[in-house]
Amino acid sequence: MLPSSDRSLAVVVLLCLCATTATCTFSTLNHLKPQTSDKTQGRAVIALLRRLLGNRSTEFIVVVNRNLSNDSLDVCELRSTKNNKVVATGNTGVAVASGIYNYLKYFCNCHVSWSGDQLDLPRPLPKLSGVLRINTQHRFRYYQNVCTVSYSSVWWDWPRWEREIDWMALNGINLPLAFTGQEALWQEVYRALGLNQSEIEEFFSGPAFLAWNRMGNMFKFGGPLPQSWHVNQLYLQFNILERMRSFGMIPVLPAFSGNIPAGILRLYPEANVTRLGPWAHFNCSFSCSYILDPRDPLFLQIGSLYLSQVVKQFGTDHIYNTDTFNEMTPPSSDAAYLSAVSKSVFASMTAVDPQAIWLMQGWLFFSDAAFWKPAQIQALLHGVPLGRMIVLDLFAETEPIFSYTESFYGQPFIWCMLQNFGGNSGLFGTVESINSGPFKALHFPNSTMVGIGMTPEGIEQNPVMFELMSELAWRKEPVNLAKWASLYAVRRYGSTQDGLISAWRLLFSSVYNCTIPHYRNHNHNPLVHRPSLHMNTDLWYDPEDLLKAWKLIMEASPSLMSKETFRYDLVDVTRQILEVLTSSFYLDITDAFRKQKLPELLITGGVLIYDLLPELNRLLCSDRNFLLGTWLERAKSSAIDDKEAQLYDMNARNQLTLWGPSGEIQDYASKEWGGLMEDYYAQRWGLFVQTLVECLDSGQPFKQDTFNQAVFQIEKGFIYNGRKYSTKPQGDTYEIARRIFLKYYPQALKTLNRPS
Repeated sequence: MLPSSDRSLAVVVLLCLCATTATCTFSTLNHLKPQTSDKTQGRAVIALLRRLLGNRSTEFIVVVNRNLSNDSLDVCELRSTKNNKVVATGNTGVAVASGIYNYLKYFCNCHVSWSGDQLDLPRPLPKLSGVLRINTQHRFRYYQNVCTVSYSSVWWDWPRWEREIDWMALNGINLPLAFTGQEALWQEVYRALGLNQSEIEEFFSGPAFLAWNRMGNMFKFGGPLPQSWHVNQLYLQFNILERMRSFGMIPVLPAFSGNIPAGILRLYPEANVTRLGPWAHFNCSFSCSYILDPRDPLFLQIGSLYLSQVVKQFGTDHIYNTDTFNEMTPPSSDAAYLSAVSKSVFASMTAVDPQAIWLMQGWLFFSDAAFWKPAQIQALLHGVPLGRMIVLDLFAETEPIFSYTESFYGQPFIWCMLQNFGGNSGLFGTVESINSGPFKALHFPNSTMVGIGMTPEGIEQNPVMFELMSELAWRKEPVNLAKWASLYAVRRYGSTQDGLISAWRLLFSSVYNCTIPHYRNHNHNPLVHRPSLHMNTDLWYDPEDLLKAWKLIMEASPSLMSKETFRYDLVDVTRQILEVLTSSFYLDITDAFRKQKLPELLITGGVLIYDLLPELNRLLCSDRNFLLGTWLERAKSSAIDDKEAQLYDMNARNQLTLWGPSGEIQDYASKEWGGLMEDYYAQRWGLFVQTLVECLDSGQPFKQDTFNQAVFQIEKGFIYNGRKYSTKPQGDTYEIARRIFLKYYPQALKTLNRPS
């Protein structure tokens, strides 16, 4: 438990969680509420606590009473009983679960995250004096990005999904995306329309690329989808929806955007179909999608046929997501056309569900800002009645769209933190922005904000950012970041060591506080990109702060290695240090090459290739959270035979590396994982250094095109090398980290050119 002074601080922080209620901006959203009974929601929370706390779960009494709130805003009240139990009463299961988690965090110093739990509960449970009331001013707390299902959850089984939904409930999520299994229903729709199986197989991409197939960016690549995939995904979706709804969540289901297989043209040659241009760097073998004009009567037919299947198989909570023109320029900028498009899309929903609400990502307004001027944005948004669409301000922590669209011209919106692109590894955050942004949006003139959200392209990294963001939904004002970071350190490790608190304060003020907008895809580090003589080594933070935090964490290591959360952070911070050092080595290597200093090039390149990168690989292999083998094994375990296993393995490897047959979106989904570091990144860097040495030896210039052709063979070879990678950690994390520290801490100090 916290010492008395820190406990007082914790109580003060917790009291700030109490937020004033606010009337929902649009009565048209009032029907978006839990469909399951109070009793069912209560049972779901009890089962969650049993999974989380084991026998200690009986010390919590759960009551769900929807009448506790009369304005659709979640609330939880907690009180202690005479026999040292805690009674938690809330208007939804999510409210109760998140209320209990706040108690666990601020009174019991506990922590739950993707990277492990710290659940050393005090015995008996700390008493509450009076009733602690925790409520939110945000009707919705949204979670996930349409890309998350490919970058992170594509290979998940039910136990992993169950764990994630528990995490959602604990963190107050009540509006999650539920996109699993939709291709099985599309297959039935296409068959009913008359497409043959080969036409369907030519359309669906492989599992690791389905997010972009769904958005109309690409097709076919990585496919075809086996029938067993459809069956397995349907099974998962049924379980996912049942569990989400049991907590009182409102799942968001898929709808039709107009993206169609080419085979539709055979059946309906007169249909008004546009073939778009190439997406990203793909050619028309895998992109240049066919888009059915929403004004064509066939659009309503296909859209309503599909949504009828969705509602029949999955039920409905009356909210659906689809995205038109995602990273694709519309064929016309005419306001009447754009308004007709959104009107038709919405009509395909209301034809099946008169109560439909359209949830739309606002990403297109940012990604194609040259096209989406005020007139075009307003036309698209106003094709739907006000209040019948919710816009996700997807990247609001860096590029808030609401601020220059007059709150999306009257449509409700959710302020979202995107945080991560491609599931990249690497410490990163925008703590000042997310700490203030939602409150500014809420008080924006004529604000139509109805919620707060987290929309990462990939998860299972930087857990601190997601805990802070989810907690802000229950605050009425920004937190004191230094105090919040201090308390986070205490509960993450169950330790009050001053050094760890200082380390987290340093991390929060540096690597987690990016204020530079152009760091959209933050992992610019040369380590995880194809080498060249012109690579970006800029940082958004002072690496001296990271170095100080590393030293403090290393000093605390011996006594905390039993904590998975601590081991994870030790690996992650050490990994970040070696990432920064790689940039330093890279600059020395290229400088030696330009100055034709072969000895310096050999020494620096040799240390990088034969020591630093192997040490980094050993470090990553020592923790289960940083293993390539886990990703690949999950992929192959989804298969029912060797042919499927090979297909899934290719999908899993390709997405991490080339992202396309020829590196069309290369290194976008980069991961610093054990195995991948050794057989992919280190091999590229080895070839780069070798090529530079040969150029100096021969007096020939370095030719990037020639190098690219050679390194492509390494990259492609990794995808098909068939090597199996361990799913179990190997080696002693502390000993490896300590060895790295003793070798490279002095080097890091020298690189920074600052005294210790």
